[in-house]
Amino acid sequence: MAGSAEPTNVQALIFDVFGTVVDWRTSLIDDLTAYAARRGIEGDWTALIDAWRQAYVPSMDAVRRNPQADFIILDDLHRRSLERLVDEFGIRGLTEDDLSYMVTGWHRLKPWPDVVPALTRLKTKYILSPLSNGNVGLLTRMAKNAGLPWDLILGGDVFGHYKPDPQTYLGAARLLNLPPEQVMMVAAHNNDLAAAQALGLKTAFIPRPTEYGPLQTLDFDATGDWTIVADDLAGVADRLGC
Repeated sequence: MAGSAEPTNVQALIFDVFGTVVDWRTSLIDDLTAYAARRGIEGDWTALIDAWRQAYVPSMDAVRRNPQADFIILDDLHRRSLERLVDEFGIRGLTEDDLSYMVTGWHRLKPWPDVVPALTRLKTKYILSPLSNGNVGLLTRMAKNAGLPWDLILGGDVFGHYKPDPQTYLGAARLLNLPPEQVMMVAAHNNDLAAAQALGLKTAFIPRPTEYGPLQTLDFDATGDWTIVADDLAGVADRLGC
């Protein structure tokens, strides 16, 4: 597909995770619907999960607005949002174990079908890491559950910042002992790539047009001059000679 010449000096690929690597929406709907059925809990789980994801960016923005306060990891932000939403949705009778299970649903997300085979190919030539707003514990458990073959794991709590703060992208390059131009950000979100590109990183876009289900309004196509644009992660591996 479209894209400028392949980068010959890239040493590492860093990945957005929620939506790019894993199908958070389908995974959570299936997980919590089955769990609720076992527990006899009633609720509109699809609507809850959509609202839970919509709370994601505002919850991180609240952390950004209070830099003097301690950094709050994504697991804790997810828990705070969930507690508010189950009340708003009128879901009753949840125990502490129920809430914990629901929050750790983000640890059990399933990868898109192209991901593990393509990561396995890319790992033969490149250093691979998530660069996610998830915390390291969340991302590590997700990798164990989903078989994601990362070389290391970088989350928001490593840097005390959430994307698109520059400290995340530049921090990843610094920890890898690489200049930004030797690091490629891979994402299904144009705004993530724009933030990385502005700091000198290479970029790869793959569309995930069903990420938000019927609520998807963005990122059906590449909207920037990214280094690589491919149909899926296998296409990125093809373009990078893996």
